[in-house]
Amino acid sequence: MKIYVQDAHDSGRNLLQSKLPERVRLIREWSGHPYAMLQGLDKSFDAVMMTGYHSRAGADGNPLAHTFSGQVAYLKINDRYTSEFLINAYTAAHVGVPVVMVTGDANLCKDVNDFNPNIATIPVNEGAGGSVISIHPSLAIRRIEDAARDALNGDLGICKIELPAKFTVELGYRDYKRAYRASFFPGVELIKPQVVRFENDNYYEVLRMLMFTW
Repeated sequence: MKIYVQDAHDSGRNLLQSKLPERVRLIREWSGHPYAMLQGLDKSFDAVMMTGYHSRAGADGNPLAHTFSGQVAYLKINDRYTSEFLINAYTAAHVGVPVVMVTGDANLCKDVNDFNPNIATIPVNEGAGGSVISIHPSLAIRRIEDAARDALNGDLGICKIELPAKFTVELGYRDYKRAYRASFFPGVELIKPQVVRFENDNYYEVLRMLMFTW
């Protein structure tokens, strides 16, 4: 079984690579590929697991809440407020790979369950104003290990996501100057001083647009 494990903010910095099995390949930092956090994912993988995820920009589930860039006030895809989880889940769906497990803050895990209740979620912390309330690290590790084992031994197919036939993206910025600049990307329309819209029926084109307009 070939699994893609993506940690939202570690980027491999805290991993001791020499302690990993030799068959593991480790990607550090960003390449600039439109797949962003899922660079290297293709249909040869059986499943994706996401760890260390957080609430979307504009939400209050985590002081770290954002969607890729601190410049983004909110992002919607087909009128649904969108987190990094959903962007990456659609990327996985684009290549036909199911997302089987997500760990992160409680608010994000609720959003995942609302989107697809078959995806295993492990809330390890919750936000309260500017603070984070976390469970004990040993308990978090144990719960994640148990959930990962159960997910991979279960029916992976129930976690597959069907891509929408068409995508309407609405991207709201904190600074109107970012929206103005983004409006010059092909297909992007400035609809309010701080908001742009993009429509396409190919999700890869959505990812390409986002890469240049964060």
